[in-house]
Amino acid sequence: MGEFVLSNGIKAFIKQNKDTPRVALTLNISINKPEKYAGEYSLMNRLLLKGTKKYSSEELSNILDENAIELYTEMKSDYLRLRFVCLNDDFELALSILSDIALNTTFEEFEKELLKQKGELLAELDSAKIKVSDLFTKNIYKNHYYGNSYTKILDEVDNVKKEDVINAYNEILNTGKKTVVLVGDINENGLLEKYLGVLPMSKNEDSEIQVPADLKQDYVELIKEDANQAQILQGWHVPTIGSKDYPVIMLLNIILGASGLSSRLFLELREKKGLAYTVRTSYETHAKSAVFSIYIGTEPVNIQTSITGFKEEIEKIKTTPVSEEELHNAKNNLIGKQQFLSETNAQQANNMAYYSIMGKPFNYREMVLEDVKNVTPEDIQRCANEYFTDDFVLAVLKP
Repeated sequence: MGEFVLSNGIKAFIKQNKDTPRVALTLNISINKPEKYAGEYSLMNRLLLKGTKKYSSEELSNILDENAIELYTEMKSDYLRLRFVCLNDDFELALSILSDIALNTTFEEFEKELLKQKGELLAELDSAKIKVSDLFTKNIYKNHYYGNSYTKILDEVDNVKKEDVINAYNEILNTGKKTVVLVGDINENGLLEKYLGVLPMSKNEDSEIQVPADLKQDYVELIKEDANQAQILQGWHVPTIGSKDYPVIMLLNIILGASGLSSRLFLELREKKGLAYTVRTSYETHAKSAVFSIYIGTEPVNIQTSITGFKEEIEKIKTTPVSEEELHNAKNNLIGKQQFLSETNAQQANNMAYYSIMGKPFNYREMVLEDVKNVTPEDIQRCANEYFTDDFVLAVLKP
């Protein structure tokens, strides 16, 4: 048990959790190139479970249902994730299916899935909140692969051909770094080698995904005539996972807006000023960049008041050190959240495989949480001043 390497170079980790009836496995494959057209990778992901040389789409669906195997593929910006959860007794069956999908997917139903994808994206964009998020994403990552938003996909996905999807998948499978984590009460008896050792070699090729260009202050606005509320998103480029400031920014997120009722923005903008029902911050990381953002949904008459409120709260955290008590509470909140998000075998497998594919140790989460304990008020103030600059994107949707 623990960490080892398969014959094809795949980094593997097995964590024994005794007396758990279901086992979880996560296989991640890194993406080293931006997609040719926005939507190519998400369309590829939709097609991965539409049949293999061995099983038709319907047969695959039936065998998974009959054996209560939850098997998913997920396309992230920097990696492709294949994962499953199943009863311990069905582990070899689930692993054999995952291996078959990875090696023998036929990408059938291309036209059908293309139409479905476009329809689903259009439906999603009916939501004002999704629409402002889309506007924000394509502007904070302007002219970058990370900025391939829903509307950009709708603009470009018709250019994608089935051969493009197949070529892109083969590129990922053959050139990507691979990492796998197995969590549960199980002895794998060489099954990982049998079914995953046959995948193409795991490689550490240099990524062609560039670091996004430096941000310049930008205000973007969208009119949605039937919107009941205004939607506002403001964000900055900040350091990503692996930076010495990673744990500090995680705590800034908790203090400002990710801790619900006790966060500063919630208390000031919702409770005291009554500007909104929802106000929050988020910290979204990619391999080459990360974004810290503030969101509020408010009455259209409150747009400027809300933006001013953002500025005031940012200014406070830049000029006045957080108290030891507030910082202590934020640390407890963050550590508690992280523990809650790693209770199940599936969550643990996902977390460990994520950190590994991002080039970190399998136990990086524990290392970060130790670093969180050592963050000082001075660290919080320094990072606030360093990263919450005038170079931000402000996206507003209004009626």
